[in-house]
Amino acid sequence: MSLMGIDVGTTGCKVVAFDESGAVLAQAGREYPLLSPNPGWYELDPEQVWSFICECLRAVNAQVRHDPVTALSLSSQGEAMVPVAKDGTVLANSPVSSDRRNTKQTAAMEAALGTARIFELTGQPMSTIYTLPKLLWLRDHAPEIVERAWKFLCYVDFVAFKLGVEPVIDYSMAARTLAFDYRTEDWSDELLTAGHVRRDQLARPLPSGEIIGEIPRKLAQELGFRGSVKVVTGGHDQPAGALGAGVLQPGTAMLAIGTTEALVAVTEKPRRQMLDYNVSCYHHAAPGNFIALSGNQTGGRLLRWYRDELAAAERAIADETGRDVYDVIVEQIDDAPGDMILLPYFVGSGALHNDPAATGVLIGLNFDSKRADIVRAILEGLTYEQALCIRSLNEIGVEVNRITAIGGGSRSQRWMQIKSDIINLPLSVIHTSEAASLGVAMLAGCATGVYSSLEEAAAQLIKLRKTFYPRPDRVPHYQRQLTIFADLYRALRPIYEAMSAGD
Repeated sequence: MSLMGIDVGTTGCKVVAFDESGAVLAQAGREYPLLSPNPGWYELDPEQVWSFICECLRAVNAQVRHDPVTALSLSSQGEAMVPVAKDGTVLANSPVSSDRRNTKQTAAMEAALGTARIFELTGQPMSTIYTLPKLLWLRDHAPEIVERAWKFLCYVDFVAFKLGVEPVIDYSMAARTLAFDYRTEDWSDELLTAGHVRRDQLARPLPSGEIIGEIPRKLAQELGFRGSVKVVTGGHDQPAGALGAGVLQPGTAMLAIGTTEALVAVTEKPRRQMLDYNVSCYHHAAPGNFIALSGNQTGGRLLRWYRDELAAAERAIADETGRDVYDVIVEQIDDAPGDMILLPYFVGSGALHNDPAATGVLIGLNFDSKRADIVRAILEGLTYEQALCIRSLNEIGVEVNRITAIGGGSRSQRWMQIKSDIINLPLSVIHTSEAASLGVAMLAGCATGVYSSLEEAAAQLIKLRKTFYPRPDRVPHYQRQLTIFADLYRALRPIYEAMSAGD
């Protein structure tokens, strides 16, 4: 037998089968395009996403015929919603979290309810990223879709629905809609009214780790499953990844380095001071605790942008040698700290400043500058942002003393050493970069009796690959650069405001 985790990301999906010890038996992934039909619009074609998930399911199931999957669970990006008709027809593409077309609707909702009240109900600082203000935009611009929609589904409940079970949403994902009251663990009538959404148009919320159904036999066979397969509630990709990294207790944190870059610290409950730093606080995928989330929507997309726009030479080397192009890009930098500073705000500033008008900035260019210097500035700039997030969490009493890195970026030892030097904390990497898939597979195993608890599952499944420690000779330089990094945004804020005044 094996356990399966399905992770539906912003730019790609992954399906991984694990045995009971946490070893990867098979995995498959597909990259899909992030569509941008207008400036500031970023959306996915849900049917294309589902088609690629099906390809991955069949590929993985073909490799585990002797260890058939008995249970699976789901993790996905947050916020993106799919309007679905009663017959299952997808009515429109799904705007992802970085889509900013709903700025007007976000401001109107904030004015109507107030930032403090929204945080009191949801644990979320107001932003354009959430599902509810995206639905307000849809109501303003395509009201016929809102009225026709049977359900508005996030990708965990959308995929569950496509797998033939009830489209149930877990608490951690429900929080990302901005319609979920974390105190009552149910949809908020106050927020639903503000968003002009009916309760019956949303999936039923349940805790992570609950069995919600079994894939119908015919569909299971079409997807390559052998025997019955239970579907278990999973989680938003960040708390799911934290679970898969063994980040279960307060004091521990996970750094996710994927399409977006996020810091997830375990905490006992939301704190009012979190709003001052735009920190989201909501249910962990490990029931019983909450997570404090901060991060940057740019993340690994910045390296992808560099690959597509500036890395012709590196792509050629990768094609000639058969190496991963990102390895070629990162390995061209030397081991010396850089003097260039990059603000990684290609889709707004991220959590700390919550400034959608902020844009990317590279400072320190001269005629001696090389492409490698830009790459280093990218790697360092993304990490400076997270170092400031850790500092802010410590200031409000959310202690961070141990960090585990996950995601595709965690495969780069050079980048992990840079991160440890900048953050000035030990940084561990687990044996698999697919922590979100592992985390929800743990939930599937606990729900079906394979493990007695998540703690047992973590002890059995999660293994550290390496720990990086800050180098004393590098820390002073990076601390000086971190101060400049923080000052740079403050200096540019009036410029950002002026640039966006005509929008």
